[in-house]
Amino acid sequence: MGRILEIDGVQFADAGLIPIWEKVKASERLTREEGIALLESADFAAVGKMADFAKKRVSGDKVYFVLNRHVNPTNICVLSCKFCDFAKKPGEDDAYEMSIQEVLDHLDDDIREVHIVGGHHPTWPFEYYVDMVRSIHQSHPQVQIKAFTASEIDYFQRRWKVTPEESLAIFKEAGLSTMPGGGAEVFSSRVHRLLLPGKANADRWLDIHRIAHNMGIKTNCTLLYGHVETFDERIRHLMRLRELQDETGGFLAFIPLEYQVGMTGLRPRHTPPMDDLKMIAAARLMLDNVPYVKSYWVMLGEATASVGLNFGANDLDGTIGKERIAHAALANSPAGIAREKMLRLIGDAGRIPVERDAVYNEITVYGN
Repeated sequence: MGRILEIDGVQFADAGLIPIWEKVKASERLTREEGIALLESADFAAVGKMADFAKKRVSGDKVYFVLNRHVNPTNICVLSCKFCDFAKKPGEDDAYEMSIQEVLDHLDDDIREVHIVGGHHPTWPFEYYVDMVRSIHQSHPQVQIKAFTASEIDYFQRRWKVTPEESLAIFKEAGLSTMPGGGAEVFSSRVHRLLLPGKANADRWLDIHRIAHNMGIKTNCTLLYGHVETFDERIRHLMRLRELQDETGGFLAFIPLEYQVGMTGLRPRHTPPMDDLKMIAAARLMLDNVPYVKSYWVMLGEATASVGLNFGANDLDGTIGKERIAHAALANSPAGIAREKMLRLIGDAGRIPVERDAVYNEITVYGN
């Protein structure tokens, strides 16, 4: 760090970022080394400014949100991932299973999207999940259904011998609109061995999303960060997502998921807000082909999420409702935010709130 240099409206305390800025302005793709440099740099403000510039080329000052509900039908899971506070075994305290009627009771006619992910249940038949999707679609036809992570789709094949091609076709016929991006965690064989040895690995996750995209099902993508992964592993993960997006164009949005410390003991405290914001910025700059990057308030908290809208994010996700997974890990956020609060959080960041649907059709653009 030396003297401050200003180049085209961005002030640099870290001169090593200047070549990256030149590439960003020229819409040139960043390398792995440049991505790592973004996360390592102490020049917090410059990293954010570059990402905000890149974001504005995609959506200007617009920031999107959706009226949605997260439904987690069960926390009973055959896996024992070391980072997870949500999963329980049958008979354990706090283990639960929702009936289809209980799932329907979470929904109302005001929402546009329902987001469904849950544990890898040992005995629920595949038909139960199909009935769940079909019942939602029949009772709330205006609600777009985003359901089942790639790891769940993989589990359906391992448990019930239903291939991804078969399950996704059945779900699509029943009313599925899109897929969430969960279950990716970190595309690192080292981290996979340490934390989630029984879960679908990187190649499998990517292949299932490739299948979905080729079937016309748009999906999200994620990265779980702030635990035992390295900056290099984070950037390599982003680059693999970028490669698949080059191939299929099927990713709608990327969501950086801050690891929630909970009771797992993987690390003593949350990664700091500065790391959260640089992660958002690095994602925006590395994922030059993914239009929407979320500042996910459920895990970041409202204050950091609002600031993230100036660090490359252009989506605040949704009003959520009765989300359970992050809150099982003691996420420090309210259980649900009304539309008015979403408007305030976006307005506080100096951005234009846009209410959307699950596939980013604009519903209402609100004034400044």
